Amino acid sequence: MPRDVAKISAAFAGAARAAALAALVWGVGASASSARAAEAAPADSPRVMVFAAASTTAALSEIAARFAAKGKGRAVMSFASSSTLAKQIANGAPADIYLSANPGWMDYLARENAIEPATRLDLLGNRLVLVAPAGSALRVRIAPAFPLAEKLGEGRLAIGDPDHVPAGIYGRAALRRLGAWPALAGRVARTQDVRGALALVERGEAAAAVVYATDAALTGRVRVVATFPADSHPPIRYPMAIVAGRDRPEVRRFFQFLTSPEAARVFTAHGFTVIAPAARQ
Repeated sequence: MPRDVAKISAAFAGAARAAALAALVWGVGASASSARAAEAAPADSPRVMVFAAASTTAALSEIAARFAAKGKGRAVMSFASSSTLAKQIANGAPADIYLSANPGWMDYLARENAIEPATRLDLLGNRLVLVAPAGSALRVRIAPAFPLAEKLGEGRLAIGDPDHVPAGIYGRAALRRLGAWPALAGRVARTQDVRGALALVERGEAAAAVVYATDAALTGRVRVVATFPADSHPPIRYPMAIVAGRDRPEVRRFFQFLTSPEAARVFTAHGFTVIAPAARQ
């Protein structure tokens, strides 16, 4: 197993055992956009609860609205870090579908017998980028031994907590492989999810952040400084599965809709790479 991949696997295992995460209970509210999508469906439609990585918020909210507009049913979303959602599912949260930003947390649920293994598939891919405030003068080329710490001056680098947040795990792996992590390790601002890292840069509280390309595209208050080479970190994959014991007809309908050509077009428009073969609708 490559050294960085082994470290990532160890990070997932350690984080899964952490007492702080073990104490998490389900409490992530559905987003306003997905709530509106649910209201668009008939009131007596069975509800499907989807727990999804924060980086999929815009795309999944749009897909849920389209699903409801077609009269197919109601899909309500809870968005947060993949680690938070996985622990909530393991603790009994009433999720029907789980979409993770990293295979590691899906593996964790598989070990807990908390997903229907036959439904698991890799749905999406993404890219990792370095962003800075829109008005920042930061310029850097990402390459081995690139001097990011020096370029940041007195500023901090925002990153999803690399001990459990997928974007942060990918980011730390890339920075380590490129030789930049030792100089940065004491200057990172760890956030509870990738959107938190983006927000710190938007507010000017961090000089730069490592986020997904799809998140960077959501706001005009940051700009992409550079894209990390694909071979600097393990491939970014978003696996999806139906939660154990939650496989019902309405859940299958939305699960299949997420792999439909229409959903693929939405994901692509939001900057994702679609991996899963399109289901027939």
